[in-house]
Amino acid sequence: MAKPKRLGELLVDDGIITPDQLEIALLEQKTGQNRDPLGKVLVRLGFVSEEIIRDQLSRSLGQESIDLAHWVPDPNALALVDQDTARRLKVVPVSFKEESRQLVVAMSDVFDIVTLDHLSAQLGGDIEIEPVLAGDSELEQAIDRFYGFELSIDGILRELETGERSEELTLESEQYSHPIVRLVNALLADGVKRGASDIHFEPEEGFLRIRHRIDGVLQQVRSLHKRYWSALLVRLKVMAEMNIAETRAPQDGHIHLNIAGREIDFRVATHPTLHGENLVLRILDKRKGIVPLDALELAGDTLSHLKRIMTRPEGIILVTGPTGSGKTTTLYSMLDHINNETVNIMTLEDPVEYPLPLVRQSSLNVTARLDFAGGIRSLMRQDPDIILVGEIRDAETATMAFRAAITGHQVLSTLHTNSALGALTRLRDIGVPAPMLAGNLIGIIAQRLVRKLCAHCKEPYTPSEEERLLLGWNGAGEQVIFKAGRCEQCSYRGFKGRTLIMEVIPLDNELDALIADGASVLEIERMVRAKGYRSLAEDGLRKVKAGVTAWSEIQRVTNLGLEAV
Repeated sequence: MAKPKRLGELLVDDGIITPDQLEIALLEQKTGQNRDPLGKVLVRLGFVSEEIIRDQLSRSLGQESIDLAHWVPDPNALALVDQDTARRLKVVPVSFKEESRQLVVAMSDVFDIVTLDHLSAQLGGDIEIEPVLAGDSELEQAIDRFYGFELSIDGILRELETGERSEELTLESEQYSHPIVRLVNALLADGVKRGASDIHFEPEEGFLRIRHRIDGVLQQVRSLHKRYWSALLVRLKVMAEMNIAETRAPQDGHIHLNIAGREIDFRVATHPTLHGENLVLRILDKRKGIVPLDALELAGDTLSHLKRIMTRPEGIILVTGPTGSGKTTTLYSMLDHINNETVNIMTLEDPVEYPLPLVRQSSLNVTARLDFAGGIRSLMRQDPDIILVGEIRDAETATMAFRAAITGHQVLSTLHTNSALGALTRLRDIGVPAPMLAGNLIGIIAQRLVRKLCAHCKEPYTPSEEERLLLGWNGAGEQVIFKAGRCEQCSYRGFKGRTLIMEVIPLDNELDALIADGASVLEIERMVRAKGYRSLAEDGLRKVKAGVTAWSEIQRVTNLGLEAV
């Protein structure tokens, strides 16, 4: 068995330092008074940075490392370990997972059993400690930054109101200790912890409204005085690498942060309004981005239909629905299901939201004149098996997508329509001829996201006669469905999380013949009904019967009276 290489040898092998520099550092280590570790000596001599030593140790030890300079502190974690203990043990609590009672702690030596035992004893022994590697000076700087400054939103606002507020945050004054910087971090962390998909900063005439979109519904969480918005906006623009001097034109940007132990990306967009610039952040949580196909909570026959159309090697699969209905998540789940080393999957998105291994992903680029239609032409020369096109918006994109399908590729894309059958009408409207639709369109999916009832407080009730009729229940027996309650577990909203309702239409030879003949949607619907088609409303009512969601949610997202017949 080969002897594992030491840190110095690894650094030389990787070309990070020269053999001469290693010899100098080893001599300095031997003759020095403190007998510091080799990594610390190399940093002190200026041969490498502490970040390089941290990352090299992480790879050689097989331990996770952390860059504390770009970490947003977790107040819940900091509350468990006081500042004196953190300084004495040289540890930084970075995140606390309440569900698993796990505390992630940054330290320079993850194998220091004595330190870990001291910390475990102080925490009472009922909290699992997960050490991650960090540099020595990073730890000291993080303790100085994280402790001694108020991290709660209310505390920071009190600090601003006492006279320490800066009228305008400039690049020169940008420091972590500045209360505006901490306020922005706290607001973003609050949105992530509440499970929001979007954070809205909306200036009014005399105040700033902050709203979160949680489970598809906007909720106001805070109102701030208008005087704070100028500095907050500048800070957010600096973080998103936007032009802070431009206030009259919309801008797009991107922020990457580590919050509560998770890598979070924010897609940032500004828009000028009557009372100032409106700013919205879309939260892209990589942990929630890719959902396995079997975890989408689909009905058994719906899932089997979906998997069956994915096995066809060529043709177009369309996912339809309004903005925010989970189309991208479904597409990514489908790609993840078929992704392996034997297929070449390429995507063209606007923009790329979640990175997928083995998948070549591209974003639209206005500057380089890369649009969907031109992008498909380029992808066709890259020998793809499967192509994902973010959205079919016009006749040119639709034509190029169908040409890709005709030439033997499987194409996945989205379309904005209200139903699966409505996609046929929409494609005809934008100019795709019926003969091209027939035989090349292999499946249409329509979907909506509905909120799930909180399992702790949902309340049973007897449905009305109209509800029983639509549910298909006769008068016999005592049958109940559920409505929203109120409890602390769901923040008194009655709902917690979302689930998918879906209709899937696999196209076969009989349907192709109808489409080629220019049959009406009503004729096509009669045929798919005969084949066991279940509409969005019917799939929603299935989840109402199961107590997963409420009647009001299905009414909110579907034409309940028209579809469930």
